[in-house]
Parts: sequence; structure tokens; C-alpha cells
Amino acid sequence: MGLTLKMELEAQAKINSSNPNAAATFEKYLLYLRSQDAGKGLNIGDVAPDFTLEDATGNWITLSEQLIKGPVILIFYRGQWCPFCNLQLKAYERIMGLINLAGATLIAVSPQTPDHSLTLKEKHELSYSVLSDRHNKVAEAYNLKITLPEFMRENVNMLPQFNEDDSFELPVPATYIIDMNGRIVAGVSDFNHRTRMEPTEALEIILRYKQ
Repeated sequence: MGLTLKMELEAQAKINSSNPNAAATFEKYLLYLRSQDAGKGLNIGDVAPDFTLEDATGNWITLSEQLIKGPVILIFYRGQWCPFCNLQLKAYERIMGLINLAGATLIAVSPQTPDHSLTLKEKHELSYSVLSDRHNKVAEAYNLKITLPEFMRENVNMLPQFNEDDSFELPVPATYIIDMNGRIVAGVSDFNHRTRMEPTEALEIILRYKQ
């Protein structure tokens, strides 16, 4: 049996937490986010806000048009600079053949520019759409937009370069399964960016939906 995404994320988390100061800062960060009103995401049964965003190659993708074809797995991730996001995106790519066979589409959204999205798509050989949500407008519609506190910004000082935006705003990582009626039938969002929905779980939900 190969590594699950959870196992890969836990291994990365151990690396990131090896420094006691970094571990304490991360706990402080989680406490800060949980005290905020923003970033809590949408609920199962909510209508998924429609959007049109540019992909890594300059094409424009509209959620409602994709839903005509079948259900959509929608992933919000922070950017290619985030090792946890990279692990997640690669893990979903490993089962894209099964996702396609199930008649579903996968869309990944981050605030980084199309150029950086293209770099990520090529580096990890991703076959699905990677979209640029400039200034986190779509993330805000999904109640996922947060602003990094000052004490975390030096850890991601490259963010303005990746996003061409000095707001230090990011989406809370989230994965939603959206049915053809545009409703969220399953979803996970978590302030702790070290946890993500397992790809096999998303696929199982899609397959149940089809029955």
C-alpha cells in the first residue's frame, strides 16, 4: 500500500515543526485564525457561488459550464510555495484517471498569478485546471479569505511576488464536492493548512453521488 495524502502531510508537518519556535508560532497562528469571523467556509447544502477565472494557459473557466458536464471537485489552495498544497495537488493527480472515469472535473484555485500557476502545473505535470483567483475574490465568496497576521508574514515574504498583491490575503485550504445542480454535497475546510481531504474520499463521494 502506498503512502496516503494524510501520511505525506504528517511527514511534512514533522519537518516544519522540528524547530520549537516555529511550532509555537504555528499554534499561535491557529489560535488567531479561530478567533476570527472570516475563513470558515461554506456549508454542505449551500449553493456554490459561480465564477469565471483564468487558467494557467490564459483560458477562462466558468464553474457553471463545468457542472453541465458532471460534478466538480473544487480545491482552494494557498500557492506553489506551500509544500502541503503541492503534496495535495500531486496526490489528486495520481487518481485523475479515476476521477475522469467517474465523470467528474477537478478545479484548483489559488490567488497566485497565471504565470506562477503555469510553473506549478508544468512542474507537477497536472492534467486538471489550475485557476488564478486574483485578490481572492472567489475565496471571499466562499467565505475562505483570511489575512495573515503580522507575525506570520516574514515566513511567507515571497507572497506579494507570487500574487502580485501586497495584502497578504490567502484562502483557507478547502475541498468541495459540487453536484450538477450547483450545490455543495461534501466539503472540508480547515484553518490548519496541514490537513486536507483525502483524494480517495473525494472519489468515493463522487461515486456515491452517481448511484
